[in-house]
Amino acid sequence: MKLRIWTALILLGFTQFGWGQTTGNSIVATGKETAVESSSNNYAVIGATAGQEASLRAQIQVMQPSVLPLRVLFVPHRKYVDTARIFHLHVPAGYTSAMFTHLPSRTTFIDSDRYQNEDWLGYWMAHELGHLASNSTKEEDAEKVAREYRKRLKQALVANSR
Repeated sequence: MKLRIWTALILLGFTQFGWGQTTGNSIVATGKETAVESSSNNYAVIGATAGQEASLRAQIQVMQPSVLPLRVLFVPHRKYVDTARIFHLHVPAGYTSAMFTHLPSRTTFIDSDRYQNEDWLGYWMAHELGHLASNSTKEEDAEKVAREYRKRLKQALVANSR
């Protein structure tokens, strides 16, 4: 028994020293560093394919929302349903949801199993950005803002087709 205790203590002691090891590429902060300039794409897109992420970022840039999400998460259907349940998402009877935004964390969740195409993504992302811009859970408020964002998307599509 004593041998086991001593072995555990020695291993834990070596582990503590191992935490301080580095690869030699450590950079010491000197205080002269400046903050990274914020960009129009200063948000995380998680779980999307490269094409979905590129399309989403391009559409959001065209829409020029007044408030950007901090995170956009593409999640499988079962995780989407669990997350919607945890956040007490209210969906009227007879309706379903493929996206929702949690306003306090500025996080938009997208059911990746229900993803259809780029046009679908832009249309509904405009609605979710409308929730953020209006800081409201009311669908009418989000739609009012979303109309302007969709108009910008349509104008960009027409300009690019010329």
